[in-house]
Amino acid sequence: MHRDIQGHWVRLETLTRVRWLASFGQIMALLIAYHGFGLRFNLALGLAVVGISMVSNILSAAIFPRIRRLSEGETLLTLLFDTAQLTLLLFLTGGLGNPFALLLLAPVTVAATTLQLRSTLLLGLVAILLTTLLARYFQPLLLPDGAPLVLPDLFRFGFWLAIVVGIAFIGLYSRSVAAEKHALAEALLAAQMALAREQKLTDLGGVVAAAAHELGTPLATIKLASAELIDALADQPELREDARLIREQTDRCRAILRSMGQAGKDDLHLHHAPLETILHEAAAPHTNRGKEILFALTPLGGADPAIPQILRAPEVIHGLRNLIQNAVDFSRSRVWVEGEWTADQITVRVVDDGPGYPAHLLGRIGEPYLRDRRDGSRAEARPGYEGMGLGLFIAKTLLERSGASVGFANAGSRRMPAARADQRGAIAEVRWKRTLIEADTRRALGENTLHGAAPVTNHEGS
Repeated sequence: MHRDIQGHWVRLETLTRVRWLASFGQIMALLIAYHGFGLRFNLALGLAVVGISMVSNILSAAIFPRIRRLSEGETLLTLLFDTAQLTLLLFLTGGLGNPFALLLLAPVTVAATTLQLRSTLLLGLVAILLTTLLARYFQPLLLPDGAPLVLPDLFRFGFWLAIVVGIAFIGLYSRSVAAEKHALAEALLAAQMALAREQKLTDLGGVVAAAAHELGTPLATIKLASAELIDALADQPELREDARLIREQTDRCRAILRSMGQAGKDDLHLHHAPLETILHEAAAPHTNRGKEILFALTPLGGADPAIPQILRAPEVIHGLRNLIQNAVDFSRSRVWVEGEWTADQITVRVVDDGPGYPAHLLGRIGEPYLRDRRDGSRAEARPGYEGMGLGLFIAKTLLERSGASVGFANAGSRRMPAARADQRGAIAEVRWKRTLIEADTRRALGENTLHGAAPVTNHEGS
């Protein structure tokens, strides 16, 4: 389990509504059993037990707001109360011989889907203990003729065993499904945050480039005017020094803008780039981590040898970056980033010389929160790091959003044979149809825009 499921998301109103429904059902069952079937038990005391549950609902509605969300401890206490109330009612109406004893599973199921593991275990143990007490101690139902309705010991033991097994099995099953759902939701959120961050960086780059281009003309004008002032103020040293300062600061502004971005126009060059450039950009944060990253670009099947121009999408860059990071993390000394293309496909393959994916997890690579990522080798490479597969999940999710198919294998396998003898680690392969990833380069430049703003007219040279 990746971590404990967090509390503070169960609404009090939800549990209250369920308790109201249970209370009305309990009243109907008591009245039908007593008046409809003629069974005899302490009806007044049974209704009083149900009344305690109804009073607690009224008090909680009066004290707390409807939107109140319960903490871990409050939810646990609420479910313990419901379990105890149901146990007391069953004690008054035949114990485990009452078919409604099956409802003891309900609080444990709710706990398994909403509470932390220790809280779920505590409630499950309490439910098993109370079920065991009900198997021995209860007030038997009386038939209309006054004879007690008592099940044989064998049946009573069978019912006890069924409920105990149900508590354990359904609790474990519900928790596993809920934990997987929460893990997937959190991993998807992490992927969305990574994509949003990459998109902001891309947008910022376009804005800076356009600003650097458009500010070039006014800065040149200021510099020209300041130079003329310097000549005109030869007999006024103080003012001439101010004019010289203006020219120096203008040069400084131009240098800053030039370093921030020289492309200028928000044209297709901001939105697409050669495959080689994209691969180098994705690998850039990991080139100085002590591992050698080798790049190779190869046309296949008689394809045009010109390197394809592909969309410079945040999903593609961040997804490839995560794959390269994973390879660098586990490699011994070398990582290969290979780009291949045919007439209708583009393939990127990231290979390392590390230990490879563990065989027992190979079929699940790309799922979030996988532990024991590579049989403990992570601990040697990066102490304190828990390989949980989230990076590969984010990479796979983002790349699939761009239309790619992503596969994982170990070098030398039949599915992905290694191209070189020293490529003996893990392989991550990304494959696109060219129509999905290749950019349309027929139109080179467009009007200057600030990403969503109106086109900016270029007055340069006017």
